Amino acid sequence: MTDREALQQWEVHRRCIRCDVARQVAPGLIGTGEDGRSVVTQQPRTEAEIRVMNEAAFACPVGAVQPVGGRTTPADDPYPLALDDTVYFCGHTSPATASAKGYLVRRETGFMMIDPPMFSSALGRRYGALGPVTDVLLTHRDHTAHGQQYADFFGARLWIHEGDLDAAPGADQVMTGQDPIEIAPGVIAHPLWGHTEGNVIFLVDDTYCFSGDSFYWSRTTDDIEVFETVTWLSIRGLAASLQRTVPRLTFEWLLPGHGGGNRKPADEMARRMQAMADRTSQLTPRAVDFSAARY
Repeated sequence: MTDREALQQWEVHRRCIRCDVARQVAPGLIGTGEDGRSVVTQQPRTEAEIRVMNEAAFACPVGAVQPVGGRTTPADDPYPLALDDTVYFCGHTSPATASAKGYLVRRETGFMMIDPPMFSSALGRRYGALGPVTDVLLTHRDHTAHGQQYADFFGARLWIHEGDLDAAPGADQVMTGQDPIEIAPGVIAHPLWGHTEGNVIFLVDDTYCFSGDSFYWSRTTDDIEVFETVTWLSIRGLAASLQRTVPRLTFEWLLPGHGGGNRKPADEMARRMQAMADRTSQLTPRAVDFSAARY
């Protein structure tokens, strides 16, 4: 064990807002306490685990994950973090978007940013160091808080569906209707009415599905689920949208705004997606309850 590993113990401060981001990023090191807040369940023992702790710390929207008796340093910020050679996780989630995860997607002409993270000029420079960001894509109204700031910073196009346009009135690219919309070569927006009126998901290269708040990979069920208790508009409408849309989708990576992601073979994802759509059709409306979300 190195001196760094021996000395660097970690904790989660009481300001944790129970958003689950740190638990998603560091599932073997951070778990859920009795009050629903995150807690350190295992101290890092290797350099790799220290890196994971820093990933959790710089993803946390309120800076609750920190070394004991100290603070993280900018030199340990791992973001943007490559998931493969096409997609980067932005980290730095924001309380203003309820800790939604943002992504950068490599295209031939530059990068697209999907559901922007917390904004600062320093973060903009960090993300822009990868290459020009040409487009900022918003899945729905809940994730719009920093969209205009990043679009202005990068001089990028800002996309949102007309159903949620009032949440991003400065958007210069407005999607309409309920049919699939080609944003750019290989990038298709699928309107998915139900979570909100202007909710969409983005499919990239028939490989990556950026699902916003529509569906996610649940650690509880080890399967794809909808956020039944955080569907603002209509669970029945969402069910109908899923039945219409799911047969059109092909992807391997599920990359949501909230909840866990996963990678599986496309045929398995297709089977699980249809099963999820069928289960959703059996749901009935219920009151919005954040605490009931099954991550």
